[in-house]
Amino acid sequence: MIDVTDRHCRYFHRLLSPRARLYTEMITTGALLHGDVGRHLDFDPAEHPVALQLGGSEPDALAQCARLGERWGYDEINLNCGCPSERVQRGAFGACLMAEPHLVADCVRALRDAVSVPVTVKHRLGLDYDESYDFVRDFVGILFEAGCRVFIVHARNAVLKGLSPKDNREKPPLRYADAVRLKQDFPDAAFVLNGGLAEVGTCLEWMERLDGVMLGRAAWHHPDILAELDRRMAPGAAFPDPEAVLDAWVDYVAAQHARGVPMHIMMRGVLGWRTGRPGARQWRRMLSDPALLRAEGPALLRRAWQAVG
Repeated sequence: MIDVTDRHCRYFHRLLSPRARLYTEMITTGALLHGDVGRHLDFDPAEHPVALQLGGSEPDALAQCARLGERWGYDEINLNCGCPSERVQRGAFGACLMAEPHLVADCVRALRDAVSVPVTVKHRLGLDYDESYDFVRDFVGILFEAGCRVFIVHARNAVLKGLSPKDNREKPPLRYADAVRLKQDFPDAAFVLNGGLAEVGTCLEWMERLDGVMLGRAAWHHPDILAELDRRMAPGAAFPDPEAVLDAWVDYVAAQHARGVPMHIMMRGVLGWRTGRPGARQWRRMLSDPALLRAEGPALLRRAWQAVG
């Protein structure tokens, strides 16, 4: 979710879902150790609980970045062992780390020694076209011995050569049953299911068998799935209606725009909000029009809302 779940997108998602745990985009150790730390780590207190997802393979560098994350107030440090992109592979992290479970275990130990907040791992079921369950079972077992107790399982293999990152989100086939087997084999660990989840009913079904679900592209393309899940999980709780969410979002955008944040950056996460409703195409068109964004600023949100009814 690089360049997707930035702090503005996460703030909007929090307005929709008071209960979801939010995750940053993957941030590399190099970006934090040699770049603008505040630009990468700043977030609004309303985002809590929010996890910092790190990309890296050097235990010392990961530990330094985790300490920064804890100092900034993040509630969890997550190590990405699932991203299959060639750019990430060149940095020797992401999904290719699954081939080096003992190195990942060293990273987990370094992270746990560095911070007091939970350290979790996001991973695939395997690499390329080897769908042996033993591979992921052994990977999880080594990390469990290193102290990891929460695993976010993208329930398909990562193909490191020959598939684009987009294709790797759709191929090879999903194997949810193997995620359930991990839960059965490691009953003292928590397993969160990721990959291909796009319907509220499906999410709720899998949450009965595992410890949670993680939504990525579904929350980007259809943000209301977060609100619908929250309401189904807590039917007696009070939730803001869409107009209240709009009001809060307009206030946030106006404040950020006054600080110099470009409108188009903040609009990326809301383009899918009206998906499936009349006027959704008009909503997307208006909020992605550079000329309208420059001319009207935050006021364009209300005009777009009125235009779609």
